[in-house]
Amino acid sequence: MTHVDVVLPCLDEAGALPWVLSRLPEGYRAIIVDNGSTDGSGDVARAHGALVVDEPRRGFGSAAHAGLLAAEAPIVAFCDADASMDPADLPSLVDRIAGGELDLVLGRRRAVSRGAWPVHARIANRALALLIRRSTGLRIHDLGPMRAARRDALLDLDLRDRRSGYPLEMVLRGHEQGWRIAEVDIPYSQRIGRSKVIGTVRGTATAITDMSRLLRG
Repeated sequence: MTHVDVVLPCLDEAGALPWVLSRLPEGYRAIIVDNGSTDGSGDVARAHGALVVDEPRRGFGSAAHAGLLAAEAPIVAFCDADASMDPADLPSLVDRIAGGELDLVLGRRRAVSRGAWPVHARIANRALALLIRRSTGLRIHDLGPMRAARRDALLDLDLRDRRSGYPLEMVLRGHEQGWRIAEVDIPYSQRIGRSKVIGTVRGTATAITDMSRLLRG
């Protein structure tokens, strides 16, 4: 029985998907949101039993939200599809939602391999986390994509960002509604394939722009 749907935004991750999908715990269903892949990622995902949703509108938020809308399980988790994070770690987040302890759990990335987290991206993440702490009082150190919350509560947030600001908007809107939000540590490894965001200065700059706009309100 599926009790957790896992949304995995995907853009050309065919090389990573077999490992990622093999690591899902029992009862966790993968929803691969194909955001315009040209390497056959959708076919690979289907061959490994995942539900595939096509989202032609580019942007992390577009893909993540399309997956949320396709989800049916009471708890929804989000994870990257590039093998930088192990889906086997998801229960450490989900269990705190299922037990009623928290409303949103974020995976705080802890690099376990050299090159997993480029310096420019790490510095940018720390700066944004500091701004969030000052703005909300939340003890947040990372805006990583692995996270979990209840599906109905996420839908009630009515998230609008469809670019890199989607993860931050989730935290800010949840905080406004009085959600209990906390982090748990997760291992973070070097991804398989080419990075579209944190691995490039341009991608990191775009993410900073999107998130700064949200913080300004």
